[in-house]
Amino acid sequence: MKAITGVSLAFILHASFYAPTFVSAATSQPFTQEHANPTTAAIWQSTQAEHVYGFPEIKHNKKGTLTLNANALTFTAKSGSASVLRGSVTAVSVGNQRVEIWGIPGKLLRMSIPDGGGSAAAAVMHHRVDLLTVEFNDNKGGKRSAVFFLPANEAEHALQNFALAPTLNRQVSDTNCQNAPIEPKSVLVSAPDWSNAEVPAAYRALVYEHLIERLQHARDVEHVYRDGENDGRGTCPEYTVHISIVTFKQGDSVKRAALGSIGEFVGTTQMKFDVTITDASGKLNISKQITATMRGETEDTDVADQVAKTVAKRYVAILNRAEKSAINTPKA
Repeated sequence: MKAITGVSLAFILHASFYAPTFVSAATSQPFTQEHANPTTAAIWQSTQAEHVYGFPEIKHNKKGTLTLNANALTFTAKSGSASVLRGSVTAVSVGNQRVEIWGIPGKLLRMSIPDGGGSAAAAVMHHRVDLLTVEFNDNKGGKRSAVFFLPANEAEHALQNFALAPTLNRQVSDTNCQNAPIEPKSVLVSAPDWSNAEVPAAYRALVYEHLIERLQHARDVEHVYRDGENDGRGTCPEYTVHISIVTFKQGDSVKRAALGSIGEFVGTTQMKFDVTITDASGKLNISKQITATMRGETEDTDVADQVAKTVAKRYVAILNRAEKSAINTPKA
């Protein structure tokens, strides 16, 4: 029997496993806004959706059914469902990109093909998916976004059906914190400034959502406020993080994978931000510039979490230095 070459193996695998598979998830409580009614007749539905990020009680990259009806947008997976009120949606955007057919398992399988076959197979082991980004306000008025993968050409259909009903314009919080009590070790992540570069909606959403989550798990952070959030406690954050895009370059994950080691330098995705951290007293005002770059065997949208990870580390480091400086400063 003749040996199977790397490219031949890739085509066999492509034919055998192309159908999407569903991964079981641990039981979780659904993120459902008050008065959402997911049982109303569907206006639009995708049975092959994937929750990339955004619904806190649905695990990342879980597959299921995304349904839009007159009242709500609902994602249903084996672990449960999560809904957002149609009236709280502030913006809907679509896009597309190419991703590994079977995600991380497919990537590992391709990388195991000998004699450079994995790089050669990269072009056929990627396929186009649509990106649907939904921005909305939660029950506390906080800015939120959810991102979904859909089969090619489905996102445009979803967008058309969202347009059948008017959506609310986002209300920017103008809370005056000058005379309100400050909540110690809390931080507000203000809405990022995207005016200096054209950045797809999915990247904008993922940067903000990943940053919120990274800061929630950072050391000595008690509460993370979203932009526009009003929790009814009448307190204000001690610190504020503001990020502003400087440059954005979207790369090509297929090219990076196909070029092997050269993909570390060609087809990279890069985001550069100015990051400013201030405190409620006005004494702290520090700005830094950070850059995140995705190279080699990585998906383009992974750059968002790299940005968030770097900002969270800088935040902790800056506060540590500020605290040490305050301790070492002689009192008047």
